[in-house]
Amino acid sequence: MIGVLAAGAAADMGRYYFRVHDSGGLVPDEEGRELPDLETVRKQALKGARSIISDDVTRGYVDMERRIEVLDEAGATVLEIPFSEAVTFGGTPPRPAG
Repeated sequence: MIGVLAAGAAADMGRYYFRVHDSGGLVPDEEGRELPDLETVRKQALKGARSIISDDVTRGYVDMERRIEVLDEAGATVLEIPFSEAVTFGGTPPRPAG
């Protein structure tokens, strides 16, 4: 499983904030997003990380030390996804689950 869910993380509808950590510091998410559950939160965090990586590739430099930290409405961390876990380089592409 990609990403690390925080112990005791609640799994109900709520507002989640996606903060990007990199070597330059922190990019906060001031608005957040209403999402139904932690699986959807995880999918959105992966999508965000992959989008940033994709943009970086067009610029010629990808900072794989970044990570996305997701906080709930109370400010508790519910998930962290290192960019290094969001993509796979080389080899055979993974098969879709299901």
